[in-house]
Amino acid sequence: MRIAFGTDESTDLTRHMREWLTAQGHELLVVGEDIAWPEVGSGVGEAVARGAADRGVVCCWTGTGVSIAANKVPGVRAALCTDRSTAAGARKWNDANVLALGLRLTSPTLAEEMLEAFLTTDPDVSEAGNYTRLT
Repeated sequence: MRIAFGTDESTDLTRHMREWLTAQGHELLVVGEDIAWPEVGSGVGEAVARGAADRGVVCCWTGTGVSIAANKVPGVRAALCTDRSTAAGARKWNDANVLALGLRLTSPTLAEEMLEAFLTTDPDVSEAGNYTRLT
């Protein structure tokens, strides 16, 4: 899968996530590192919306700013997640295509769990009406 990735701050966690994604066989499109969070969110969102990436991952200190910026891009459904179940639910029930993470409270293990859930969970077509109304 091709993943657009961006973070407003390059950290041990963001490096770990990039390495983990690559080790899982994903192709990374790094949209930005150490750039302002509005640019990170919109840049990753635009890459996903135009089809340059299948999904996106955005990071900032709380994850809120990048999720707001990404969600301003038409066709993007960014979800700020804090655990595996929320990341899976964002895909299953909302067909989220961008995962937003906060750098402040996310451990490498938790990041891996959320990434794995986000990248392997498919939308539940029986719930399609819930998210098709958003697009």
